[in-house]
Amino acid sequence: MSLLAVEGLTVAFPGNIAVREASFAIAPGETLALVGESGCGKSVTAFSVMRLLAPNARVTAGRILFDGIDLLAMTPAAMREIRGKQISLIQQEPMTSLNPVLSIGAQIAEVIRRHERVTRKAARARVVELLELVRIPDAARRIDDYPHNLSGGMRQRVMIAMAVACGPKLLIADEPTTALDVTTQSQVLDLLDDLRRRLGMAVLLITHDLGVVAQWADRICVMYAGRIVEQAAIGAFFTRPMHPYSRGLLGARVDVGADEHYSLNRLSEIPGSVGSAAGEAGCAFAPRCPLVVPGCRLAVPPLIAQGERAVACPVVI
Repeated sequence: MSLLAVEGLTVAFPGNIAVREASFAIAPGETLALVGESGCGKSVTAFSVMRLLAPNARVTAGRILFDGIDLLAMTPAAMREIRGKQISLIQQEPMTSLNPVLSIGAQIAEVIRRHERVTRKAARARVVELLELVRIPDAARRIDDYPHNLSGGMRQRVMIAMAVACGPKLLIADEPTTALDVTTQSQVLDLLDDLRRRLGMAVLLITHDLGVVAQWADRICVMYAGRIVEQAAIGAFFTRPMHPYSRGLLGARVDVGADEHYSLNRLSEIPGSVGSAAGEAGCAFAPRCPLVVPGCRLAVPPLIAQGERAVACPVVI
């Protein structure tokens, strides 16, 4: 049984549908990458799972099953018990997510005491353990530091410590390395993968970086204009991407050669701009697609299973 199963999720804002009929599942202990250009609906999907959508957003269709229970049917009070304890979120920019006037120790302890009946002393001891777990040196001293005392990488480690403080079953990492340099990105992602194995968590990794996906994910969902257009295991995806959009994304990557210098070859590009998720008569990618045929503009192609993968493109099936 899947730990998380998103079934036909549709999320609307006034005048726009951000996510349309998205379906995917995550098994216990698995890392699933949700990939696509900015604005395609990745973060909206994540915030839907957490029930943290903006006030002007509405889930108009679908179910989000966590351990077989529909999160969308839960009361706000019941969802607060799930959020932070069984499902946790790491957001893109830790400096805006951390409270600048509270020490990092106080902020992590607040998460622990919200969900567990422990004393302040016991919570503080747990915080030191968590800071050591996420590889912050001299944790017993740094527990009283404020966010501005830490580097970007250290702040992200604090966010990870907060997210895993109560041993969640599912960790949602929304572009967790956006503001970090390449070396720190690798360290943070290594840490997340190590914690996934040690704590037995599943991870929903939201990113636009296919290099990150290739190294750390087990499976991939490719999203375009609010719809999932391809799902596959990582090996199959990078060996033979099927959807024309997936092929375009892979063609637009910067390759690093054996000498660790970037290739000077011109990158391929996907012409045009991202379409809208709202109200197309046909495939939203059709205006940019090199394989487009007249039928592509008549109906939205469904996601069709092809063995252990699925693709929403009749031209390549």
